[in-house]
Amino acid sequence: MRVITESKPLEEIKGYLGKAERLYLIGCGTCTTLCETGGEKEVEDLAKSLSGEGFMIIGTLVLPTVCDLLTLEALSENGEKIEKAEAVVVLSCALGVQRVSSALKKPVFPGVNSLFLGLEFEEGFLEVCQQCGDCVLGFTAGICPVVRCAKGLLNGPCGGSHEGKCEVSSDIPCAWIEIYERLREIGREEDFILYRACKDWSKKGKPGRWFKK
Repeated sequence: MRVITESKPLEEIKGYLGKAERLYLIGCGTCTTLCETGGEKEVEDLAKSLSGEGFMIIGTLVLPTVCDLLTLEALSENGEKIEKAEAVVVLSCALGVQRVSSALKKPVFPGVNSLFLGLEFEEGFLEVCQQCGDCVLGFTAGICPVVRCAKGLLNGPCGGSHEGKCEVSSDIPCAWIEIYERLREIGREEDFILYRACKDWSKKGKPGRWFKK
C-alpha cells in the first residue's frame, strides 16, 4: 500500500515560497520514491530548477520514510543546516509534510500532491481505499465499491455498465461486475444481493481523530 503522489508545478511551489530565498529540500525513500516524485533524483532535479530561478539550496535530505517518528531524529541531526534555511520544501505525501511541519518552527511547503492510497501491481498503482471508516470489503469480496465504482455505489451495478465496462470509460472495468465475478469464484454469490444501507460518513471522523496506542 502506498500514498500515490504527483509533482506540483514549479510555478506553484515558487508561489508558496514568497520572499524566502534560502531553501532546504526533503524527499522520501518510500512512497514518493516509488512514484518518482520525491526520491533522490527528483530532489536533485528540483534543487537544480529552483537554483536556476535564483533560490539558494542550503541542503537536501532523502529520509527513509518521512511520516515516521524517526524523522524527528533526522531533522534534529541536520538541524544546523535546516536552521539556516528560510523555508523547507518536502517531496513526500501530506503525512510527511505534516510530520516535518510539526517539528520545525519555519515555513514547510509541499512539493507534491497526494492523490490516493494505492495497491502496487506490475503495471502501476490502483486506488483501493478512501479510508471511509465503515469498511464493506467483507461483503464485496475485497473490492471497494466506494473508490472502484465511478458513482461510489454500495449496491450495483447501475444501468450504465456495458460488457463489463463502466459507462464513464470503456477502459474502466465495472467494479460491480468484478465484485460479482469474485464472489462467484469464492462461492459467496449470496452476498451480492444483500442490500447495503447508505454509508455513515460520520465514521470518517472529521475533524482529525486520535487513535490511541
